[in-house]
Amino acid sequence: MSGTRAAIAAAYRELGRRGFVPGSAGNVSARTARGMLITPSGWAAEAVGARAIVAVDRDGAVRGRGVPSSEYPMHAAIYHACPQAGAIVHTHAEACTALACLGQTLPAFHYMIVAFGGDDIRCAPYVTFGTPELAAAAVAALDGRRACLLANHGMIVHAPTVAEALTDAIVLESLARQYLLARAAGSPRLLDLDELDAARARFSSYGRAGTVK
Repeated sequence: MSGTRAAIAAAYRELGRRGFVPGSAGNVSARTARGMLITPSGWAAEAVGARAIVAVDRDGAVRGRGVPSSEYPMHAAIYHACPQAGAIVHTHAEACTALACLGQTLPAFHYMIVAFGGDDIRCAPYVTFGTPELAAAAVAALDGRRACLLANHGMIVHAPTVAEALTDAIVLESLARQYLLARAAGSPRLLDLDELDAARARFSSYGRAGTVK
């Protein structure tokens, strides 16, 4: 478990280095047999080491020291609803958050969208942070997907491992930025269903099936 704690802390610091978690606005977790390990509440990314990671049982009880991120209910709900989720990354990365503040989905303007499990990246409606209602909204937007936007808030992704969730979060932010740039220049061409199906078939034939490449 010490390796998992270190991986979570390293991913959180990397998100901070990239500017994805201004202040303490974001969190990273990994599933455990009893619940999850998650970044602490109110800590700047650069200050988080392995010993700061908080263990939380499925019933919300904290094991050991620390205060878990206020978004741990959202992580818990996603782990419950998505058995394939082994790790979760939530950030306020700028491009994703800008699109989320428009309350808009990220459509299939690029074939990489299908790598997140669907034909778009949905945007969940706005709900107050840290609440069960936000957890429910995120779970609904993630149905059949590995990522969603959270209106007027940020983004969240899940993947089998911490390293994969970190990569997927980085790719999603890049896609959101590309989409906003394309929209600023004109009207992006969206891929049709046949083109999306062809991309999906290609993703299933190499690397981790359905992973971001």
